[in-house]
Amino acid sequence: MIRSNTRWLLLLCCCQLFIMLVFINYSAVLPILRLEWGMSNTQAGMIFSVYQLGYIASGVLLSILSDRFNIKHIFITSAFCSAIGNLLFALHAHDFASGMIFRALTGIGMGGTYMPGLKLVAERFDASQRGRAVGIYVGSLVMGASLSLAVTGLLTEAYGWRTAFILSSIGVFCGALLSFPLFKGYLPAPRACSEAGYTGEVIKNRPALLMILGYGSHMWEMYGMRSWLAPFLASALIGWGVNSSRATGFASTIAAVMIGIGAFSTAITGTLSDRFGRTATISLVLSASAALSFTFGWLINTNLWLTLAVGIVYGYLIVAESPVFSTGLTELVAPGYLGAAMGMQSLIGYSMGMISPTVFGWVLDTFRGWQPFPGISGEWGIAFASLGIGGVTGPFFMWMLRKSPESVRMAGGNR
Repeated sequence: MIRSNTRWLLLLCCCQLFIMLVFINYSAVLPILRLEWGMSNTQAGMIFSVYQLGYIASGVLLSILSDRFNIKHIFITSAFCSAIGNLLFALHAHDFASGMIFRALTGIGMGGTYMPGLKLVAERFDASQRGRAVGIYVGSLVMGASLSLAVTGLLTEAYGWRTAFILSSIGVFCGALLSFPLFKGYLPAPRACSEAGYTGEVIKNRPALLMILGYGSHMWEMYGMRSWLAPFLASALIGWGVNSSRATGFASTIAAVMIGIGAFSTAITGTLSDRFGRTATISLVLSASAALSFTFGWLINTNLWLTLAVGIVYGYLIVAESPVFSTGLTELVAPGYLGAAMGMQSLIGYSMGMISPTVFGWVLDTFRGWQPFPGISGEWGIAFASLGIGGVTGPFFMWMLRKSPESVRMAGGNR
C-alpha cells in the first residue's frame, strides 16, 4: 500500500510539473512586455494580479464543489482551460487590456488544479504521513513554477516570447493528458457530514480561520517576491553592465534557480512539522523569510555573489512553510467540509497574492529614483520591505492559534 501511494504521488507530481509551466511565465517576460506595450510598473503588476483574481474566482468555487463532485472532472477540465488561456495570450495579446483578459483566463484554469490536487493527497495519506506527502506535492508545484521561469526565459531569448508561451501551453496539454491514468479507478470518498455544518466547520471555526489568516500572510510575501524577482535581477544585471536583452533571459534563469530551491524545503519542512508541530515550524520559517524581505531589495547595488547567495536562502525559505499551512488546515476541519475550507483558504490567501504584486509595483513607481544615501538606490529595498510587513503578521496568528484550546483538534495535538 505504501509503495502504491508513493507511485501515485509521484505521478501526480509529474502532472503538476507540466501544468505549472504557465504558472509565472509572465514574470519571465514582464520586462519585455512592459517596454513593448508601454506599461507602468503598476500596470505590469496588475496583469499578474488579474491572474490571481481568476485563480481566486475558480479556486474558491471549484474547491467547494470538490466536496460534492468528482475531482477528476474538475482537475482535468481546469488544466485544459489553463493551457488554452496561455495559448490565446501567446497568439492574441498585444497590449495591457488584452494581456489582462487572457492572463485572467489562464488563472481561472489554474485555480482548479492546486487545491483539488491537495485534497486528493489529504484523502490518500493519514495524518502521520500527511505533512511529508503534502510537502512533496507542494515541492513539485514549486519546481514547476521554477521551470516556468527558466524554460520561458531561455525560449524567449532564443525564439521570442510568443513562441515560448506556445510551447509552455503544449506542456500543460501534456500534463492534462498524463492525469488520465492518475484517476484510473478513482472513486470520490463518501462525504461525511458534521453536526456543526458548514457554518460551524468553516465560518465559525476559529483555529481554522487563524491558520487561513497565517496562510494569507505567507501568500502576500511569497507571490510578491515571485512576481518581481526576475525583474529585480534583470535591473541588477543591467546595473552591473549586462545588456538588457541578455539580462532578461539570464535573470529568468537565476530566478528559476532561486525559486526552484524551495522544492527541497517544502518536503523537509513538511516532515519537520510532523515531528515538531505545525505552528512552531510555521512561525520559525516565516519569521526568517520576513527578515530577508526587509533585506533583499537593498542588495541591488552590492556584490553579485552576495545577492545570489542571499537570494538562494530567500528562495528556500519563502515557500518552505506553505505545505504546513495546508496540512494544518486538513487537521482542523471535518473531511466532509475540507473542500469548502480550502475554498476559504484560496479566497484569503490568493487575494493577498493578487494584491501584493500590484502594491509592489506601486511602491516602485512611487519611490523611483529615490536614494536614501548617495549611490544607494532605495526603490527596490522599500518594495521588498512591503512584502516583509505582510510576512511578520503570520507568526502572530500562529501564536493565537497555539493559545486556542480548540486547536487540540489537530492530529495528535500536533500544534
